[in-house]
Amino acid sequence: MAVGLDVPPRPTRASAARARSLAVALTTGVVNPYSPLATKQRCGVHRRTAANRWEMGGRPTAGRVKLATEQRSTRVRRGRSRPRVVAVTGARTFLGRNLVALLEEDASVGKIVVLDIKNAPTAGPKTLFYELDLTQPGVDSRIAEIFHAEAVQVLAHLAFLASPTQATAFAHELESVGTMHLLAACHQHRGARMVVAGTTLAYGPHPANPNFLQESSDLRGLPAAPFLDDKLDVERQLKTFAAAADGRVTLLRMAPILGPTVDNYVARWLSRTLVPTVMGHDPLVQFLHEVDAVAALKLAVDIDCPGVFNVVGEGVLPISTVVKLAGRIAVPVPYGIFRRVSSLLWLAQLSEAPPAFAAALRYLFVADGRKALQVLGFRPAYTTRDAVLDFEGALRLREARLLDHTVRIA
Repeated sequence: MAVGLDVPPRPTRASAARARSLAVALTTGVVNPYSPLATKQRCGVHRRTAANRWEMGGRPTAGRVKLATEQRSTRVRRGRSRPRVVAVTGARTFLGRNLVALLEEDASVGKIVVLDIKNAPTAGPKTLFYELDLTQPGVDSRIAEIFHAEAVQVLAHLAFLASPTQATAFAHELESVGTMHLLAACHQHRGARMVVAGTTLAYGPHPANPNFLQESSDLRGLPAAPFLDDKLDVERQLKTFAAAADGRVTLLRMAPILGPTVDNYVARWLSRTLVPTVMGHDPLVQFLHEVDAVAALKLAVDIDCPGVFNVVGEGVLPISTVVKLAGRIAVPVPYGIFRRVSSLLWLAQLSEAPPAFAAALRYLFVADGRKALQVLGFRPAYTTRDAVLDFEGALRLREARLLDHTVRIA
């Protein structure tokens, strides 16, 4: 039954009807990165029309999972006699819950070992849940015991915060110390390789950045930004582990994720009716559609391909265009005033990010995703523009109360 929105149709693909269909399909909060459309796009086949772009449903089913990812990983799976065992941390995050859902539907996966304080909401019969707190001292020995007992082959480490927090001590314990414990466990259990979700924000917005940042580019981060300091520390630990212990680590540096259901600091910033920007600056930005983020993660789990990879959507957009596509109004503010006001709002817990993030509204940090295409075999199905339009469609539905706010997941 069609429900009309009292909004004139846009001359873009983000029509109200399309937005409603995709948002209703996402009411479970679990995305399907392996729709027939996404599969064809990743295989280089022509794009479909806008009306047919979203064919997502709720949880992905075996009959609909005609995976380009599986086609690329056939060479890895061939000859494998026993089902794989995959461990997942951060199973209640956006990436974690969707990965668990896909692993439940993957016939080549025999067991999913969830290590978290709570089980994934998408857990099924394959999932074994171990209640563990990565911040507790001595937890690495317990993790190593679990890895050995369950014969874990792949560890997807996703226990990272999607947005900055004022609880910096907890964030440090979770991300930096938690990663240290996991690496110690992996050192004891040599059979497990790691897949880790990172961020391109680690490169840092900087006036000297090139147009496209390579995986070998310096990680500048941001000054006075504990959110990024912890992620940079995690990267240092992974680099040391991979070099000293000959560990197999796949690090996916993902562009900021945006889409109909994901909830992070970017989505909250664009959800404001009046979106603050920095006067005199309009840098190019890139986003990764939430569907592509899940697809890239599943691909990295399927294929043993160690290294660092930028995982980004196709194309870039100026911030002014992003705000317009999101249906919001940009409010340019002088940088000095922006910093002071942002600091006060952050202290009052009324802002989605600390004042240091104002640099992202002044300078670009666009990453080059060619290595992920050439080595890992990842081809994004959606562009930066698609990500913004799909976010905008779901946002309008929430504002019209046609979609529950609880669908959005961090």
